[in-house]
Amino acid sequence: MKSNVRIHPSILNADHSNILSEIERVAKVSDFLHLDILDGKFAPNTSFTWEEAKTIISGSSIPVDAHLMVIDSDAQGPRYAEAGCSSVSVHVESTSDIKNTIKNIKSNGARASLALKPSSHIEKYIDHLDEVDMFLIMTVEPGFGGQSFKPDMMEKVSKTRQLIGNRPIWLQVDGGISKDTIEIARAAGADTFVAGSAVYKADDPASMINVLRALAEQTLPNPIR
Repeated sequence: MKSNVRIHPSILNADHSNILSEIERVAKVSDFLHLDILDGKFAPNTSFTWEEAKTIISGSSIPVDAHLMVIDSDAQGPRYAEAGCSSVSVHVESTSDIKNTIKNIKSNGARASLALKPSSHIEKYIDHLDEVDMFLIMTVEPGFGGQSFKPDMMEKVSKTRQLIGNRPIWLQVDGGISKDTIEIARAAGADTFVAGSAVYKADDPASMINVLRALAEQTLPNPIR
């Protein structure tokens, strides 16, 4: 039986001077590559330029999952899909026309996802349940890698899982995922996990991904009711 657990290593904490080699270190054991795009406006940091992002997208040997932490998601979401990303997450806080942006991302061949900051409530976006392919619940504030996991976000993860029901929608958790937290997020109902610092600060990033996957696979979801 194929596992429904997905591990998406984030290259935010990888060596940006040798990024394609850093991708290859995890490619054989990863489901997607998580590409964080920060514009310094939506969140207080920057990551990759458009040209750098295109190099990563075209050079990656595994599908790219772009997480856009930018102020102009309506324009940028479809742009990253057109560039070849397999999945694109836009933040509800920076998307003025969610329905149309989701449609435009999908029309360019990518999965469309809605991302929520810790302060945003999933109940406000239930009208999009039959439009999205994934919800991304942030367990840290956007902007920096290496932040501490917020366990109080697990109630939102559980609520999202309940709202998803039997729909084929992935539920991703991003922020502070490590050996110490992935089982907590899995138990709350997540099935897709972004791990940055835990992977790229490990001596062997690929082995760490295998450890994270094993921990998640042995944990049964038990959402809060």
